[in-house]
Amino acid sequence: MALTAIGFGAWAIGGGDWQFAWGHQEDKESIEAILRALDAGINWIDTAAVYGLGHSEEVVGQALKQSSAKPYVFTKCSMTWGEDRKIVQTMKKIREEAEASLRRLGVDVIDLYQIHWPVPDNEIEEGWTTMAELQREGKVRYIGASNFSVAQMERALKIAPITSLQPPYSMLNRNVEAEILPFCAKHGIGVINYSPMQSGLLTGAMTKERVQQMPKDDFRRNAKQFQEPLLSRNLELASLLGEIGAPHGVSAGVVAIAWTLANPAITAAIVGGRSGKQVDGILPAASFRLSEPEMKKVADFLASHQ
Repeated sequence: MALTAIGFGAWAIGGGDWQFAWGHQEDKESIEAILRALDAGINWIDTAAVYGLGHSEEVVGQALKQSSAKPYVFTKCSMTWGEDRKIVQTMKKIREEAEASLRRLGVDVIDLYQIHWPVPDNEIEEGWTTMAELQREGKVRYIGASNFSVAQMERALKIAPITSLQPPYSMLNRNVEAEILPFCAKHGIGVINYSPMQSGLLTGAMTKERVQQMPKDDFRRNAKQFQEPLLSRNLELASLLGEIGAPHGVSAGVVAIAWTLANPAITAAIVGGRSGKQVDGILPAASFRLSEPEMKKVADFLASHQ
């Protein structure tokens, strides 16, 4: 697959009232955001069954029906739920999950199907075997991993190739740089990183007041990076990114995304949008790139604010 440098991330459009929600979300605004991204040429959408407990996939499916574009559609499995809406992590229902995702998305085949989390660890072989079977059967075109360690990818590779890895990667979360990204580069595994703007922290639009006013069902309220003492440092970084972006007419968020894309191991970045306006703001990230002096400014800040 030849991917645009950024793809549409559909986590937040799952809406509220579930464990990892971003608060209430209007479906009409979600569909508008997706259509705006597709009209601008973004050619892939990344969602997951668990986002909104099936709702994000349904919204993506509605948007696809309204668009003449034919984007690649990626989704994820291994986080299931019941009538109590409690999430259970298992790889024993992947085939059943795939059929449900195909129905919700309204597509004949999933372009990239990913195991969302390698939990429980002892089910990786069983889970990856099922993924390979789904690929052979033509229900999914490619299979990928999300949040896997090097050791877990090595185990999966003994069964079937890994098309891509989806890890978190941003200026504020660089854990994958030491081992995971080099491993992917060495083995020809594509990388689509999520949360390049650290769940909105580096957009330039976040403030302490906005964090305090987040609804109770917004998972970010309890995230470490959104709490002191890290919050003040992170907002200071966002301010610096805004200063770097200003002469180019781009936002702090675009600079944050471009920083992750500068890593040669990164294939493309997943960028969320909850409205057409938000999508318009991040579209420049598809082509904007940082200069070496600008990269150094960021590196100096990160080195002095660890």
